[in-house]
Amino acid sequence: MESRPSIAFVGDSITEGGQWAAWFPDRITHNLGIGGNTTDDLVARLETVIELKPEAVALLIGTNDLGVRKSVEHLVRNIEFALVTLRRSLPGTRMLVQSIMPRGREFAAQIHDANRHLRQFAPTVNAQYLDLWPAFGAEDGELNEELSDDRLHLTEAGYECWLSELRPALERLDDSPPMSRPITIIRD
Repeated sequence: MESRPSIAFVGDSITEGGQWAAWFPDRITHNLGIGGNTTDDLVARLETVIELKPEAVALLIGTNDLGVRKSVEHLVRNIEFALVTLRRSLPGTRMLVQSIMPRGREFAAQIHDANRHLRQFAPTVNAQYLDLWPAFGAEDGELNEELSDDRLHLTEAGYECWLSELRPALERLDDSPPMSRPITIIRD
């Protein structure tokens, strides 16, 4: 019997709402999306991800931080910490960092700022970055109304849109070589 690769989908309610096992029957899927989670919550539950030892991690988190008025710096630092921790603990795991999706236009500037930092940081931990903004954002910075009923959570059409971006990104991730050893942080 051929073994299927494992993947952990990690994030908040947007991830939690995914039907990962049905959408990716060729993989062992772990839905580690928890509604309302912020990056602080992610940092607190990293051990859950590490214990699973998935072959891949797809991370999407950060929008709830903005909803509870955490700074861009706060959420970016937490995501960077999470990525470094995962890389140290799971050196062979492939990682995909997904951009924070648009929501209400009042959050657009902060989301663009956070995503710029995440895009720049991802390669430093040998993670790939998936920019979801072009597929989800309207011209005014709002989450496309055809993909959400509340400017935050996805409708069925929203999940279909996400999958159209996620599937090729995961194929690219599968084609990338895993790291063979943990990263070493050199301290002066």
